[in-house]
Amino acid sequence: MATTADFKNGLFILFNGKIYTIVQFQHVKPGKGGAFVRTKLKSIENGKVIENTFNAGVKIDVVRVERRPYQFLYKDELGYHFMHQETFEQVSIDEYMIENPDLLKEGQYVEMMVEAEKENILTCELPPFVEMEVTYTEPGLKGDTASSTALKPATVETGAVINVPLFVNIGDKIKIDTRTREYVERVK
Repeated sequence: MATTADFKNGLFILFNGKIYTIVQFQHVKPGKGGAFVRTKLKSIENGKVIENTFNAGVKIDVVRVERRPYQFLYKDELGYHFMHQETFEQVSIDEYMIENPDLLKEGQYVEMMVEAEKENILTCELPPFVEMEVTYTEPGLKGDTASSTALKPATVETGAVINVPLFVNIGDKIKIDTRTREYVERVK
């Protein structure tokens, strides 16, 4: 058991029988009345963010979560299959547990959040940046721009569509931010 004084971003807690992670919190001490903590909690089950206010000092259940390294093997009708990097144990998870699954390519390394006591896999996190090859994009023509930041859609090797600058062509390797799905740079 912990209290609201132990809150920090990224902490996993049990709230209303479900596991949430703290996205944001703020301790508030009004001039009149007791102190409280405003929080934004993200559901592990469906990714929805809710707001909740806890009275200061309230006891909460903390869920112990471990980060474990896995490698993506393949996808089939049963789900996404991964292999643990140290034990070589294979697991399969559903698509909803992965943020931006269309940016996942075979052989890629990821981190899984695992509930330590029950050995339940909670989420799968891609690395912050991935490198992909552009498989299709329209050619960018000179003079097509109305501003200096003109973008065009490009399909990468996994089938994901990312907006890229006009100078990117088919066959170029690009770096993509997996959290925002944005083009970062061209890779040599």
